[in-house]
Amino acid sequence: QKTSICYLSFPDSYSGGLGDTQFSFRLRQSGGQRSSPYEDDGEYNREAPLTLQREAAHYFGYVYFRQVKDSSMKRGYFQKSLVLVSRLPYVNLFQSLLQLIAPEYFDKLEPCLEAVCNEIDQWPPPVPGQSLNLPVMGVVIQVRIPSRVDKPGSSPVKQFNQENLLPAPLVLPSIHELDLFRCFQPVLIHIQMLWELVLLGEPIVVMAPSPTVSSEMVLALTSCLAPLRYCCDYRPYFTIHDSEFKEYTTRTQAPPNIVVGVTNPFFIKTLQHWPHILRVGELRMSGDLPKQVKVKKLAKLKTLDTKPGIYTSYKTFLHKDKTLIKRLLKGIQRKRPSEVQSALLRRHLLELTQSFIIPLEHYIASLMPLQRAITPWKNPPQIRPFRQEDFMKTLEHAGPQLTCVLKGDWLGLYRRFFRSPNFDGWYRQRHKEMTQKLEALHLEAICEANIVAWMKDKSEVEIVDLVLKLREKLVRARCQHLPVKEETLQRVGLYIETIIGSLPEDLQAVL
Repeated sequence: QKTSICYLSFPDSYSGGLGDTQFSFRLRQSGGQRSSPYEDDGEYNREAPLTLQREAAHYFGYVYFRQVKDSSMKRGYFQKSLVLVSRLPYVNLFQSLLQLIAPEYFDKLEPCLEAVCNEIDQWPPPVPGQSLNLPVMGVVIQVRIPSRVDKPGSSPVKQFNQENLLPAPLVLPSIHELDLFRCFQPVLIHIQMLWELVLLGEPIVVMAPSPTVSSEMVLALTSCLAPLRYCCDYRPYFTIHDSEFKEYTTRTQAPPNIVVGVTNPFFIKTLQHWPHILRVGELRMSGDLPKQVKVKKLAKLKTLDTKPGIYTSYKTFLHKDKTLIKRLLKGIQRKRPSEVQSALLRRHLLELTQSFIIPLEHYIASLMPLQRAITPWKNPPQIRPFRQEDFMKTLEHAGPQLTCVLKGDWLGLYRRFFRSPNFDGWYRQRHKEMTQKLEALHLEAICEANIVAWMKDKSEVEIVDLVLKLREKLVRARCQHLPVKEETLQRVGLYIETIIGSLPEDLQAVL
């Protein structure tokens, strides 16, 4: 794992650029214990948006790389990277933190890091919905951790309590959102196609001139499904030294469901059998619109000096949104700020994803048993199975056409989506939430029931069985952080004590 981190911390191809660069990577955790060292993981993950949850099987790496001429070094250059490794996808927060720490570290080395680590150790844990002041190196970084209950599309920067904060704090408008417009500038007219490819979990290679462009483009692609979670693998920056290199470059099986960002020209040859290849140049500032890349046939990707473009034979299910593209182009002419352009683009993608997912949400909600079917002395009823054909029948009256102006083959898109890991991930998550809701409703039904009346004509065996079942329910409710009020859990605990108290002393001692 350490070796992989070392390889991922440096540009993989000849980098003539001098100065400082920042980029990110994502790394599969190798072997060992997968459980998290954090006690509050369940709680954090329950409150955080799905796209910002802590990952149990992957690490994120945030890199600050410096390359400058230095005659005292053997190779004539000073080349060093400072890397922050975390399970949290807070790309803006951690890259901003590195901008403060890394230049100091390159000057003063280890003692500087030790002081910084001591300060970071004092930081409060990230609590969704809370605004935090994070002091480091004489600066206070102010951030708000997004919460699952935030209205999608709004990124409120709360006014912080600023008294006693000197110097003025560094306020980050978002801990994770990229400048989408800057990332997608060369592919704006194909945004519809890219959204579909990401939604369907298709294998995509991003070939870029630098790790910065590669990682930003991959992160932008995987974020364009929000609030839906991208459930496939993704590697913002990938090198030939990676342990998965053989797995991704083999031609004996289909490429995996992954978006992978590469910079080494060697990959043009080894990955040309992949179905979708996005070749991008250097990202410019948002002021001018670079030439829009063309969609080309994969057969053209043979030469090493391939031009930027999207190499694919994919045909989109939906038509392009020409009004969006016109608005963004007009924005460039009028020198509209990049943040505003990004907000327009983000809102468009959000509305598109919501139009696609709302019919699915409505249908899955209809599979939940009615509350009156939940009785205290029987196991909770089962959630009805998801039948794709039944869902398709609902689309005529309650499909995406109600909320989205885009025309096209929505039915075909849903059918392809059902075969993707993103559908599987969405369905598992919703099924888990619904099961937990049923458990919570069942506990509340038990609280409302008259236990003493129920016990009157029951045998000791049945009563002991009830005690054991209630105990198990209570433990599960606490371990899984079920959405149950604390007073409900306390009442169930009292019920258990009442029941045990009514049993003979020898049984009481055992229980």
